[in-house]
Amino acid sequence: MSIADNIFIENCRDILDNGYKVTTDIRAKWDDGSDACTIKKFCVVNRYNLAEEFPIMTLRPTNFKATIDEMLWIWQKRSNNVNDLNSKIWDAWADESGTIGKAYGYQLAQEHIYKEGKFNQVDRLIYDLKHNPYSRRMITNIYNHADLHEMNLYPCAYSLTCNVVDGRLNAILNQRSQDMLVANNWNVVQYSALVHLLARVSGLEVGEFVHVIADAHIYDKHIPIVEELISRKTYDAPKFILNDDVRDFYDATVDSFVLEGYNHGEKVVRIPVAV
Repeated sequence: MSIADNIFIENCRDILDNGYKVTTDIRAKWDDGSDACTIKKFCVVNRYNLAEEFPIMTLRPTNFKATIDEMLWIWQKRSNNVNDLNSKIWDAWADESGTIGKAYGYQLAQEHIYKEGKFNQVDRLIYDLKHNPYSRRMITNIYNHADLHEMNLYPCAYSLTCNVVDGRLNAILNQRSQDMLVANNWNVVQYSALVHLLARVSGLEVGEFVHVIADAHIYDKHIPIVEELISRKTYDAPKFILNDDVRDFYDATVDSFVLEGYNHGEKVVRIPVAV
């Protein structure tokens, strides 16, 4: 069993068996207008050793290329326009011009003044990883209260904290809310790939990826799907490869990231999504 499968199964079992049922003051709705109730756990913390295994689930396929594409859309392109994305995952939150407001990539693109000059958050992080790798101040944050009213969706995964130990890059992703069935392994995969990329371009090795989820929940209509999913057969984790020719953050493309030997269960289809 892969580490990602084991963690996901344990998380979901704990939520289903011991979680708190949220049935009042519901913001999200189903297509029929009914409340999208959840069962949740507060502050789930998962640790993945990227030096040992790439944490992609095998219970069902995770669309690896699409996760990478979204990660590069936010972090490399620093875009907030769905026309720059090759999937439809953000279309429900896009306006008539295709933007999701001042969210995600928009926030990372904004320049700020530091002692060393002007940087956006991504370039500042890379600068510190290269020049001050043992700094305790390597943080990106896209939960900007001044711009929340102009975001079509408040950021879910909002803060990345990097810390280097003995030449290995470790990272903590803080996430305010997570739909476990739809998004959990998606975020784990794309941020694990991001840590690999940041480590490569900074001359570091990968260490731990820690995922902190404030509100880890399963929607009421997802419960039978999750029950079936976590009862499935699992497979060994695939081998992750970041092409050797990538030495600069902006050289990376979706095709720079490869999985070898990715075996997995059947795709889960027709998952209802609450908006």
